[in-house]
Amino acid sequence: MNISDSIRYIGVDDLDIDLFEGQYNVPEGMSYNSYLILDEKVAIMDTADGRKGDEWHRNLIAALDGRKPDYLVVHHMEPDHASLVAQTAEEFPSMQIVLSAQAQKMLPQFFEHSDFTGRTRVVKEGDTLPLGRHSLTFISAPMVHWPEVMMSYESEEKVLFAADAFGKFGALCNETDDWACEARRYYFNICGKYGVQVQNVLRKASALDIRTICPLHGPVLGGDLTPYLKLYDTWSRYEAESEGVLVAYASIHGGTAKAAERLGEMLRELGAAKVVVSDLSREDQAEVIEDAFRYPCMVVCASSYDAGVFPPMHDFLYHLQIKNYQNRRVAIVENGSWAPTAGKVMRSMLESMKQIEIVEPVVTLRSRMKESDLPALRAIAEAVLKQG
Repeated sequence: MNISDSIRYIGVDDLDIDLFEGQYNVPEGMSYNSYLILDEKVAIMDTADGRKGDEWHRNLIAALDGRKPDYLVVHHMEPDHASLVAQTAEEFPSMQIVLSAQAQKMLPQFFEHSDFTGRTRVVKEGDTLPLGRHSLTFISAPMVHWPEVMMSYESEEKVLFAADAFGKFGALCNETDDWACEARRYYFNICGKYGVQVQNVLRKASALDIRTICPLHGPVLGGDLTPYLKLYDTWSRYEAESEGVLVAYASIHGGTAKAAERLGEMLRELGAAKVVVSDLSREDQAEVIEDAFRYPCMVVCASSYDAGVFPPMHDFLYHLQIKNYQNRRVAIVENGSWAPTAGKVMRSMLESMKQIEIVEPVVTLRSRMKESDLPALRAIAEAVLKQG
């Protein structure tokens, strides 16, 4: 797969990885994207994860076809993209490493025994790197999603090398037409905290004539880029993408689970556009986080536990906190056999987040859902949809 005659794809698929970044399930694998620009000067655009170092090196040598690279552009120092920087620098001693000042500081953290003295070229916002017909202009993108990140724009073929932005889970050999599904899960779990910073980069991108986006994960994006840009704008503004309600529950002995399922049925009966009911003890948490951001309303249902809340719910709400969950309406259902405490803990965690409207009142169950509880559950379902 090549972007053009001059811009070659030299990335690799990883079908052996089970957890990306040690926590995200990737049943369809991952791609580590890397590119090569061939002009009067030759530039490698990022390397890859060391897990696939041999394969990436073979791709590089084949694409170079006897030429030597003049530059290695490091957009992002995270190991899944920069593990092979020292190895490549050693192989090509005349090659310069082009990177941000912050990335330069990180080099010895990752490559203790490598000496990069005289080998680096630090660039900042607006700096250019002429390659011949092609020229790169650098765009600072701090905290999307590390502080050293930069992007680059190639003006001849109007290509944005977007670092981790516009990436997705999944190997390219398993790519489907539904880009948004795994791109959404990727965005909110990897970049979700940094909506303000993503908005800043989108404003910079709006001034450019971009025809192709080359991310560091996932497919190269071409054609009409409007849908991708629109989704990133929606996501980074923390706006709901679709109408619907997420019902997320954490149940010890099944009582809370039955109440959550019944609440989901009530929401559907009342005409909710979409209802997703998720078991936090069993389902992929990253997928549930994705749904929490996707819909404008959420109901959290949890058992009390050790004078607090059942840990799967606590973990879920903690992850929403650190991913900057905001601008949503949330209803609370608690369960407790002798001293219900889950509601208090969930409310406290939710109220620590920005612009979270708690739908009143909190519904309290005692051990098992009973006929007498149904009116309160229906009332909270009506309130969620009325406010939604």
